[in-house]
This record gives sequence, structure tokens and C-alpha cells, in this order.
Amino acid sequence: MTRIGLAPPVWPRSERRDARSERRRLAELDRRGAHLAQLHQISAIATEAATLVSAGWVQHAWFAVRDEDGRERLVGPLNVAALAGRPVVGVCLAGAIVQAGGGLVLARTQPVQRALDLTWHTLYDGANRPVRWCPAPAARAVHLRELTRWNDCPQRTALEVSALLAATARAAVAQTRLAATTC
Repeated sequence: MTRIGLAPPVWPRSERRDARSERRRLAELDRRGAHLAQLHQISAIATEAATLVSAGWVQHAWFAVRDEDGRERLVGPLNVAALAGRPVVGVCLAGAIVQAGGGLVLARTQPVQRALDLTWHTLYDGANRPVRWCPAPAARAVHLRELTRWNDCPQRTALEVSALLAATARAAVAQTRLAATTC
């Protein structure tokens, strides 16, 4: 609110420039802090996903649940409604990440999507290339299909899937160190 009859204070140009520069610096620190927090969350998701795979791993489906009769039932994109209210007893690679990230309702959230991105990067791109945190939607869909195909390979084992998820958790920690040193 301005006072009647008084002009707003006029800052010298250098003070305005300094204030603007400080706002940019603080905004960058906020972005880096949020990125570090998200990397910690991705590491936790990957670690939990490895635990879920060790407890029960499936191929050719996203999840396995127990039905009313106690039988194991596979759940995929065509019968995802069967997941509602039933305990998950098995997961594939992508299903483990989704389940560890909070379940299907949170599957499209940034932490889950970025955990999938880092898992794909860990498997196919390795440590020598920068992580593409925001690939185009079509590229993300291809990456998910490639992770699913890798999981469903007939020679694949649950131990290999758990090892990939553990490597993803380590990659997130390495990315945290990298991001922290650039602050």
C-alpha cells in the first residue's frame, strides 16, 4: 500500500541488480535442494523395490495378488482393477518401482517416473553418460517397454532384477554426490 503524496522509494540501479542476482542465486539453491531430496527419494524407492522383488518376482505381468480363494493371480494392464484391495505378493521390475513409490495411484508422479528413468539409465546408458531426467513421453514409453522386455527375458532371474535395482539406488546416491559438489 502506498502512502498518499509520497513516491515509492527508488533504489539505485546497482542495488536492484544485486537484489535480482540474489533472488536468482536463492532460486537455484532451492532447485538444487529439491533435486537432492528427490534423488534421496529415488534411492529409497529403488531400495524398497529390490526388497519387493526379493519377496516375490513375476514375469509377463506387473503384479501378483492373492484372490479371495488365496490363489495367486497375475495383474497386468488389462485387469488392473483386480489389484484393488488385494495384497501384492509379487512384482515385476517396473511394478516393483511403482509399488515402492506408493502404488498405481502415484505411478505418474515425478519420483516414480524418475526412478524408472534412472533404472533404465543404469541398465542401458551406464555411469559415463548424463542422466536424461525428463525424456519425451514417447521416449519414456519406449524405456518402460525396454525395462519390461528385460524383466521378461526367459533367462532372467529375480536376483538379477534385485541387483539392477540395487545398482539404481547406488546410482541415485552417486548423482546426489555429483549434485552436491556442484552447489
